[in-house]
Amino acid sequence: MESRSKALLYALASAFSFAVMGLFVKLAADVGVLEKVFFRNTVSLAIALAIVLHNGRPCLGKRRNQFALMSRSLLGVCGVMCYFWAIDHLLLVDAAMLGKLSPFFVAIFAAVFLREHLTARIAAALVMGFAGGLLVIKPAFDLRVLPALVGASSAVFAGGAYVLLRYLRNREPPETIVLYFSLVTVVGVFPFVLPNLTRPTGIEWFWLLGIGVSAAAGQLSLTASYRHAPAGKVALISYATIVFSALFGWLWWAEVPDLLSAAGGLLILAGGFVAFAPANEAPAVNHHR
Repeated sequence: MESRSKALLYALASAFSFAVMGLFVKLAADVGVLEKVFFRNTVSLAIALAIVLHNGRPCLGKRRNQFALMSRSLLGVCGVMCYFWAIDHLLLVDAAMLGKLSPFFVAIFAAVFLREHLTARIAAALVMGFAGGLLVIKPAFDLRVLPALVGASSAVFAGGAYVLLRYLRNREPPETIVLYFSLVTVVGVFPFVLPNLTRPTGIEWFWLLGIGVSAAAGQLSLTASYRHAPAGKVALISYATIVFSALFGWLWWAEVPDLLSAAGGLLILAGGFVAFAPANEAPAVNHHR
């Protein structure tokens, strides 16, 4: 299978897995955010460790990549915490739409740090994406806007983390990157979880296990997709998460976004298409190596 087809399949699998993760996060509404983050990455840690040991990969990566691995992990855990909190306080599809602002930040950060070419087309798409984000956020001078702002912040952190994934694509195997991220998260969050740790009951164990398994599947698929395609193309396919999340929200809670959020989502999707869809004459994002 050629790299483009592999990237497509991996990116679609990642989009679906992350939508399923969001569904489980919202179903586990009575569990604290830090506890959900802790359980998410504990399961991911176990899965990634098993894969690393089976494949004979280095558990913590090469010494020269430690700064990038740690930076990716710290940005990732901040993004996850913001995203989980936003899911608890927004419609599932609204949280997903704000989370999908991350590809626009990928484009910005990749241009700055990876020297990927930022074209006029991408610049125009950035305006569309951020305009869509404002429609979803609905800026106001009160605390009602806080969940949407937190959701948008998750996209900033995720954008930085994804650019570092692109940087690490040929430097570390996907399972090592996921293992490192999961280990940093579990160790970093545990001291804050321990004092208020409550034992999940009944179905909550299933939701938490689902969060961890779907997150691991999404992370491994996403990391693999960045090894087979430029960051921009992977970002475009990842918008499928919005569609999956809208479907889940409608099926489970009959959630329907208001007109402003729906218009914002369409703008975000259109901006992503304009920015990252391949043009006939040249790719939207050129990579200088």
